[in-house]
Amino acid sequence: MTATAPRIDSVFDLDALLTEEEREWQQRARAIAQEQIAPIIEDDFEHKHFRRELIKVLGDAGLLGMHLQGYGCAGAGAVAYGLVCLELEAADSGWRTFVSVQGSLAMSAIHKYGSEEQKQRWLPGMAAGDLVGCFALTEPQGGSDPAAMTTTARREGDEWVIDGAKRWIGLASLADVAVVWARVDDPSGAFGEGAAAVRGFLVPTSTAGFTATPIDGKLSMRASVQCDVDLDGVRVPADALLPGAAGLSGPFGCLNEARYGIVWGAMGAARSCLESALERSITREVFGKPIGANQLTQAKLADMFVEVEKGVLLALHLGRLKERGALTPAQISVGKLNSVREALEIAHQARSILAGDGITNAFPVMRHAANLESVRTYEGTDEIHQLVIGRALTGIAAF
Repeated sequence: MTATAPRIDSVFDLDALLTEEEREWQQRARAIAQEQIAPIIEDDFEHKHFRRELIKVLGDAGLLGMHLQGYGCAGAGAVAYGLVCLELEAADSGWRTFVSVQGSLAMSAIHKYGSEEQKQRWLPGMAAGDLVGCFALTEPQGGSDPAAMTTTARREGDEWVIDGAKRWIGLASLADVAVVWARVDDPSGAFGEGAAAVRGFLVPTSTAGFTATPIDGKLSMRASVQCDVDLDGVRVPADALLPGAAGLSGPFGCLNEARYGIVWGAMGAARSCLESALERSITREVFGKPIGANQLTQAKLADMFVEVEKGVLLALHLGRLKERGALTPAQISVGKLNSVREALEIAHQARSILAGDGITNAFPVMRHAANLESVRTYEGTDEIHQLVIGRALTGIAAF
């Protein structure tokens, strides 16, 4: 499919808007995606296989927690990180998801809210790909309402005891450490939120009572790992508490980092679908001519291309805002809602151009479409982001 990329790029020169360093990060990620992920991803998707050995490859390339400063992290800019997400998701959403869970969720939580001792203990190994983290927020009954959290942590002497259940926790069965969010019994108001403050805890996954079970039967994200997590009397020392996170603003601060990466990543999946459709339109002949010579096919290709370029330009704008410290949650919601919604429509249009062959794994389109259904749901559904934007427009919360 790479032969079609210059054709797309030549119509709209996005490289002119990037710095040399940003282009270098993009090319580094593209090389890994095309040389080490793309050749094996269809087989991995078919057999529900997560290739753990690639974690170290991503770590050696500096892609894990790359937007964070210090502790072995690269300290790259927001746009560079976004471009990496785009290239990885062009190969498969599961690998962009891995980078998001590791870097934007688990590592960001430790980097934003952890003590210096916690940062030194975990972040260098996670940046190198030697350690894996997960982010245990979502619960079986909670879904889009983390305020309904039922997982609890209670203080017993010099320990915290955590009980509860989490669901759809990426990497949990592979992780070395879990960032677990729980309600803390706080009748004194010591944490500033009354009787039920939400706090984060760093839980080594080898701790007794922590059980992660991969979720089977998935028809999406099959080359990735998501788990049910049971927390049955999990005991951690007092210093497992993340000191800088109090209330739901803690996990939300990390979710916004991950949502930002999705804005870029979904456009990578969309680009891959467009490239597949474009190549097919040139090489497949029907009624004595390439199907790309038909007006209706060209109209579909043009519409798909316009939405990819609009989506990347929006992502770039949000990235520049983020680098200035001016990016708002509502702006992230605009990007996440638009990118994933348009990427799915592009996948559907690409499948129509590929015709019957489009439902086979000879092309990546159906895999991308299936994965994007998950991306559409996690880190905020379409409806949640519509309500975030609606609140910004009207000043009225309709949640």
